[in-house]
Amino acid sequence: MNEILPAGCRYFRLPAVSAFAAGLVACGGGGPPGEMQMPPAPVSVAEIVQRSISDWDEFTGRVEAVDRIEIRPRVAGYLDAIHFREGGVVNEGDLLFTIDDREYVAAVDVAQANLTRAETRVELAEQELERSERLIEARAISAEELAQRSGEMRSAVADVNSAQAQLVQAELNLNFANITAPITGRIGAALIRPGNLVMPGETLLTTLVSIDPVYVTFEGDEDVYLKYEAASRSGARPSSRDVANPVQIALAGDTEFSYRGEMDFVDNQLDPATGTIRGRAIVANPDDILTPGLFARVRLLGSGEYDAMLIHDMAVLTDQDRKYVYVVGEGNTAERRDVVLGRQVDGLRVVTSGLTPGDRVVVNGVRKIFFPGAPIVPEEVPMDDPLAAPAAVGATGSAASGG
Repeated sequence: MNEILPAGCRYFRLPAVSAFAAGLVACGGGGPPGEMQMPPAPVSVAEIVQRSISDWDEFTGRVEAVDRIEIRPRVAGYLDAIHFREGGVVNEGDLLFTIDDREYVAAVDVAQANLTRAETRVELAEQELERSERLIEARAISAEELAQRSGEMRSAVADVNSAQAQLVQAELNLNFANITAPITGRIGAALIRPGNLVMPGETLLTTLVSIDPVYVTFEGDEDVYLKYEAASRSGARPSSRDVANPVQIALAGDTEFSYRGEMDFVDNQLDPATGTIRGRAIVANPDDILTPGLFARVRLLGSGEYDAMLIHDMAVLTDQDRKYVYVVGEGNTAERRDVVLGRQVDGLRVVTSGLTPGDRVVVNGVRKIFFPGAPIVPEEVPMDDPLAAPAAVGATGSAASGG
C-alpha cells in the first residue's frame, strides 16, 4: 500500500496488538525523524486491597416453617362458627373455631350432679362410721358391722374421686369445643365450613405455620461434605454439627444476600439415591418476608480466614480465554499481568494469582491503553470506587511527566 504523507511524517507498522487502534502514523513533534511519539494516557489507578476473608459456598434451598401445625378437632360435633380471617396472622390462644357445645354443657351438668350425689354419700357414710365407732366401744354392735361401715366410707370416697374425674373430662370436652391457636403464626384457609360434622383427630380444619424464625433447608454433595469434614479435622473450619456456622440468604431476584442466619442441623447420613446430605439453617424473619416454600440461595461459611488480594471488576480485561489487568510499571508505563480470579467479596474480585501486594492496578481508562508499555498518567482513586475523582491529579501528573 502506497500513501503520500506530509513532510516530516513517516509511515511504519506496529505489531498487531490492535490494528489502527494505536495509530499507524506519527508526525514530528520535536523528536528524531521517524520516532513515534505517543501522548501519555491519563488513567485512574488503585492499589491492590489486601484483606482477611473467608470462602463461602453457595447452595439452593427452600424456606420452611419451624412449626407447621394441622388444626384438628378433639371432640365430635357440628362446626358452629369460624372466628379468623383466612390467610391472616393469629396469636397464641386466639379462638379459631367453635363446635356446637350444647351436649357438652349438658354433660358437665350431669357430671356436676353426680359429684354432688357422691359427696352426699360420703357425708352419710362418715356419719355412720362415727356412730359405729361409738357403739363398738359400748359393745352395742359387732366388729363386722364396724368393718362394713368403714368399707362403705371408703367406697363413697372413691365415688367422689370418680365423679370429680368425670366432671374434669366433661369440662375438658366443653373447652375442646372452642378450638384455639396453639402458637402465633399465619393461618391457612378454613377447609371445613360451618354446619359440617367434624370428628376428633380425623377432620382437618386448617393449617397454621410459625413466622419468626424460619428454617432454610438445602443439600450439599459428597465433595462438599468431605471438604467440610477435612477442614473440621484440621481445625481450619468447625463442623456445623458442633458450631452454629453463619449463613447468608438471598431470595429469587435478590442481588445481595441480605438475610443472616446460622446452621441449625446437619443430617446423620447422605441420601444414597442422590449422593447429597441435608443441612438446615435457622434465619430471623421479623418482617415476615421469608414465606415457607420460597426458593432461596444459601451461602455457607466454607473456610477459615486467610489473606487475599482484591481488585475491582472494571480493571479486568479479556483476551480470548485469559483474564488480564494493567498495572503501573517502571517509568509510568502500562504493564500487562495475566491473572486468575476468584469470587466477589463486598463488590471486589479476589485475585488468586498474577499480582503482588503493592501493585497499582489501572481501574478506569483501560481502553486508552492500546498496547503493553504505553505511557500513562496514573491518577490515584479508591479501589472500591473506580469512577471517583482522582485524589491528587497534580502530584501524579507531575510524577508522570518526570518519568
